Amino acid sequence: MTIGKAKKFNIKKFMKKYQIPNAFYRVSVKGLILDETRKKFLVIQEDNKWWELPGGGNDSWGESPEEALKREIKEEMGLTVTKVNPDLKYYIIFNKKKTWIINLVFEVKVKNLNFTPTYECQKIQFISPKDINKMNVFGNVKKLAKLFNSKK
Repeated sequence: MTIGKAKKFNIKKFMKKYQIPNAFYRVSVKGLILDETRKKFLVIQEDNKWWELPGGGNDSWGESPEEALKREIKEEMGLTVTKVNPDLKYYIIFNKKKTWIINLVFEVKVKNLNFTPTYECQKIQFISPKDINKMNVFGNVKKLAKLFNSKK
């Protein structure tokens, strides 16, 4: 699937193609920031001490996933996104407190890792899928780790 500036992401076509249940979903875009070996991905620790993927809600009307990722990573971490790969890398679906959530995960490159701590991002760390067993991570991070590990 390709997402470009000229063509907006069509969630209805995506759901039909991948046979995703029809429900109201909160759409969240997440950045997959890889280390130089491409064997580890970046997670952020929130003020509740749980680890999450960088990114957030694609809440602004008409905002593309690329624009949302750039905005969210700037807001959460103070980092400048230099590239968002237009090909969707992974998608993660889960139900949290009776709300369906879909995370659209795109590979992202940032200018540098000199982040500015905020309540949404107090620490950053590159982890491998096996590291999550020793950490407090949200369910979407666990699901990504399984998918990430299966691609190797």
